Amino acid sequence: MISAAGLASTAEEKVEPQLDRDHLLGTLSALARKHQVPGAQLAIYHGGEMVAVEVGELQHGTGLPVTRDAAFPIGSITKTFTATVAMILVADGDLELDAPLGEHVPELSDLGDELTLRQLLSHTGGFAAGPSDSEARSASIRRYVLDHCHRQNLVLPPGAGFSYSSTGYVLVGYLIETITGMTWWDAMESLLLRPFGIAPAFVNAPGRGLLGRPLATGHAVNTAVGRVRPVTQSLPPAEAPAGGLALSAVDLVTLGLTHLDVGMPPVLPTTYAEQMRQAVPGAEPCGSADGWGLGLAVFGSGRTAWVGHFGALDGTDCNIRIDPGSGCVVAFTSNANPGGMWGELVCELRTAGLSVGDWSHSEALKRPMAPPPGCVGSYLNGTAELLIESTGTGAVSFTANGGAAQELIIFEDLSFSFREQPSVRGRFLRDPVSRNIEWLQANLYAARRQSAASEIRQVLMEEQSAFV
Repeated sequence: MISAAGLASTAEEKVEPQLDRDHLLGTLSALARKHQVPGAQLAIYHGGEMVAVEVGELQHGTGLPVTRDAAFPIGSITKTFTATVAMILVADGDLELDAPLGEHVPELSDLGDELTLRQLLSHTGGFAAGPSDSEARSASIRRYVLDHCHRQNLVLPPGAGFSYSSTGYVLVGYLIETITGMTWWDAMESLLLRPFGIAPAFVNAPGRGLLGRPLATGHAVNTAVGRVRPVTQSLPPAEAPAGGLALSAVDLVTLGLTHLDVGMPPVLPTTYAEQMRQAVPGAEPCGSADGWGLGLAVFGSGRTAWVGHFGALDGTDCNIRIDPGSGCVVAFTSNANPGGMWGELVCELRTAGLSVGDWSHSEALKRPMAPPPGCVGSYLNGTAELLIESTGTGAVSFTANGGAAQELIIFEDLSFSFREQPSVRGRFLRDPVSRNIEWLQANLYAARRQSAASEIRQVLMEEQSAFV
């Protein structure tokens, strides 16, 4: 049973979580059935004790049970592990957070005079999200850097703002390789996983097995018709530093203990772990988190802030949350991603007294306003195209990659939400010199406005309709 230590990070009234293993197992089982998730793990460390539960199958229909040591592809939570390895190198004096990277990565050319490790770890390096899967099928991490880490791959100037980027983390992985002389996989195993007692497991790693660990298969779930199908992991090996680990919920808690003073192996000194948890100025995601540190999202603010990460690969969904103030770590893995299970789990845990930090979109919005001049146009983030077009009724719509158009409600601070989906957030960003709208940010990603072509086309269409 979890101990009765209080959860609050301040001197306010403390709440005792009413959780034990049977309660957690029943909660996880009920949610997995509801969301048709074949298998899941939940591990919670609090008050010096850990409880872990597992439900379901590694692969639907096989009868192979999810065990405590079963490895789930954790997707982007890998970035937290990559950031931790980079911070180990910073603590050892091999790297500096704010020094230009060109000395270590001459392949960056003149961009190496501007980019820093702090920017890459906090997603303020300015890179696009990443190339298409076909473009990312590189022979090595170095080849990926040579092909995709150049000035033309930026959507923002380095340090100018937040845009979530797997490309930036592949570059961090290459930086780790150049400093250590090892591959990213070997460095991850030698510097972090083995010292923590974690048996390494990787997704699509060349020439590497699972070292005897059971591996969960991701699934596509159609809840409307009750169809559950296994899917194959498609992650290109070169993107391993951004998403290539497969671990258990207990493994995730083990990493989380780095951020609690509980006598873990001194892999990362406390002062460097603290730096990872501090929100970086300018790293302001619009949705999914309230801020961003070095490899960790920040949920909330001040002394009550939790940190963590979320990860989804092909048919998996995983989360980790850490609260150093209360000494709590919560980790969740699942082998399907139908949407909603993690959010409901957070609500159930809060009801039981464990106030897990997570992003909320319930904050008050500003006053609505008319679409600002110059917002209409085409915005690009790598291969993703976002279109802002006039509806002809005084409003504008948002379209992503040719999908369905969504009418926007724009507010006085240039933030926006979808009229039909208020939880979807974004904002327009002005150039600090020209004051023209040059970027938009939708959820975690920024996109650069390309040209006035779309705007001109839309104006012509409106003029033509006026004569009909």
